[in-house]
Amino acid sequence: MEIKGKAAVVTGASRGVGRATALMLARGGCDVAVNYSRSRAEAEAVAAEARALGVRAIAVAGDVARDADCRAIVAAAVREFGRLDILVNNAGTTRFIAHSQLEEVTDADWENIFGVNVKGVFQCARAARPHLEASGQGAIVNVASVAGIAGTGSSIPYCASKAAVINLTISLARVLGPKVRVNAVAPGFIAGEWLQKGLGDAYEDSKAARERVAVLGKVCRPEDIAAAIMSFITGSDLVTGQTLVVDGGTMIGPKTEGVGVR
Repeated sequence: MEIKGKAAVVTGASRGVGRATALMLARGGCDVAVNYSRSRAEAEAVAAEARALGVRAIAVAGDVARDADCRAIVAAAVREFGRLDILVNNAGTTRFIAHSQLEEVTDADWENIFGVNVKGVFQCARAARPHLEASGQGAIVNVASVAGIAGTGSSIPYCASKAAVINLTISLARVLGPKVRVNAVAPGFIAGEWLQKGLGDAYEDSKAARERVAVLGKVCRPEDIAAAIMSFITGSDLVTGQTLVVDGGTMIGPKTEGVGVR
């Protein structure tokens, strides 16, 4: 897809991967709606950066766990831009709970994590569907995680939610084709604020451990994930229902020497 003159919604776009994706879209000439739940000032700053790149951009409040908010986010984008061609379901949440601590996981954890990470993806896709179909070459990219493949991550509910996103991507691709393509990216360890807050003092050691295992010798930055998202949007029009792991080769690591026996 040629994105110049197109319009996109990026959820959870006030920082991190969402911010990087919104700005990459803007650099390509795509108008962008920057969704946020609580970080209004940061979202407004991202929208201002996008406008400085010569496109239209707005910051739109909304909790994707609420269907009414998802519909309002999409409606605001269509009202502002007159169209919607791209949806990036990036909004996500978790609570850091050791996997062995089963009694620490509450009903509220399940409801909150699945509400944002799974229901949010479905509800935004449902709200955007008629506009993406009208585009004729609509694209949805969902942000999953290697946690949804490996079963290791910030918490068991988080891992389960990201596995659900991968499955939901396949289901939506079957339903929305041929007018809309649906794919997902599955990031590994992303250096930055989110994991710094979640891991606290363990952040640097955790980052270093993954860098030692990664075949490419480094972990991801938000821009690396944004580039992968863009590859699904601007790349082949015959790719749908797929999940791309972006982790520096951590899942296939460590690097082998000689005959390559692990």
